[in-house]
This record gives sequence, C-alpha cells and structure tokens, in this order.
Amino acid sequence: MEIKTILITQARTGSTRFPNKILKEIDKKSLLEIHLDRLNQCNKISKIIVATTIKKDDQLIYKKAIDWGFSASRGSELDVLDRFYQSVKEENADWIVRVTSDCPLIDPVLVDEVIRFVQERDVDYGSNGLIEHFPDGQDVEVFKFSALKIAWKNAKLLSEREHVTPYIRNNANGKGYNLFTSINYPCAANYSKIRMTVDEVQDFELIKILIHKLGTKMSWQEYTDFIISNNLSKINDDIIRNEGLLKSLKKDS
Repeated sequence: MEIKTILITQARTGSTRFPNKILKEIDKKSLLEIHLDRLNQCNKISKIIVATTIKKDDQLIYKKAIDWGFSASRGSELDVLDRFYQSVKEENADWIVRVTSDCPLIDPVLVDEVIRFVQERDVDYGSNGLIEHFPDGQDVEVFKFSALKIAWKNAKLLSEREHVTPYIRNNANGKGYNLFTSINYPCAANYSKIRMTVDEVQDFELIKILIHKLGTKMSWQEYTDFIISNNLSKINDDIIRNEGLLKSLKKDS
C-alpha cells in the first residue's frame, strides 16, 4: 500500500518584524509562490496544503494557494498546532512534513531526502534541524500523523501550540524520554550561520541577490556556496536563529 505523505506549509501575512513578507515579490513572483513552486518538485509528497489563518488579511493567501492549484485551509493564528491538525485530520495521512513559507528557497531534493531517511527508519519524528547544521531556511520536519494527533491532544505550553512540534521533540528519546522516537538527518558541514529564511528586510535583500544571480532552481548547497564565496552572510548574520521560538519559550516560563 502506498504511503500517504502530506506536506503542510504554514503561511500568514502577520509578522511583527516584516509584515506581508511572504507576499513580497522578486521578478513579479511572490516569495510564497517561489516557495510552493519549489516544493511542487518533491517526489515523495502526496499533497501540499497551505495552512493559513482565519484573519481577514489571510483570505488572500488562501485564495492565491487555490488559484495556483494547491490545497489550502484556514485556522487559528496563534494555535498553529491546532491549525495543522485541523488541516490534515480528514486526509488519512501516514506522514506529515512541516515546512514554513518564509523559506522561499527550500530545496525539494533535500525535502525528499529527509522524508526517505525518516520513513526508512520508521521513527516517529525526524528532522535536519535537531542538530542545526543546515542553513536557516532549509529546515524540514517529518513525523507520523499519529505523533501529531498525540501532540494536538496533549500539548499545553504556548511554545508547543505555536510551533507545532516542540511537544514531540521534547518527549522523544533524543531528550531522554520514550513517548516518541526521533532522529536527526545529518549535514556534512556546519552551515548554521547561513540564512536563507526571511524574517527581516535584510533577509529579503539577500534572497533577492540569490534569485537575481542564480535563479530559483538551484540546490541549497549551490546557494550556500554562493553566499560563502561572495561573503554575503554579512547582510543578515546579526539576526538570531529561531527568535520566534525563543520568545515563546520565555513566555512559557
């Protein structure tokens, strides 16, 4: 029987640091459309769902996703775990892949590699970000729908609801617990200082340079090598990785 793997990308216009960032355009294409076009090249995905919010401004994201031929759903802005679960609960999915729409140059080949790696080992949760050696903006999480359902039922902390997977990661064998099994997809070198995500205006400027110079079809490694060889990381290397999660963790305590 074929494994059903559904990719969910979370998308909203609201952003305190850089409002409407995913609808900003480079060469007449929004970051969201570039993101989805790249994900559409994945071979191990059965379906892509754009999970946006019920806020009025995000009706546009929902409409654009549908117009481009993708599935879309709307849910809570802050309880993203519930938004995820509601978007996929009727799909009979075996596996869920989580990415975020502020990563326009996410690599579809890498997404497929992480999916294969995790599914072959049949763990509950796997990611290339448990050890953060890939560039920020190339994060891929793969987990069983059964794990998502348990997290949805049991997660209580703000960080667990807002960031979808902390409950799974925090209760996995990697943290010394036994509710879930987890594994990290390794990177050959440490590129954690490289940013290809868009949280701030400087990030957008860097993405613009990459697309103008290399186009939108390159691999994560080709973009990374270009950033390093041209010393482009100085554009945005003062921005803290996972700042949103760090803020949520502070509120937890």
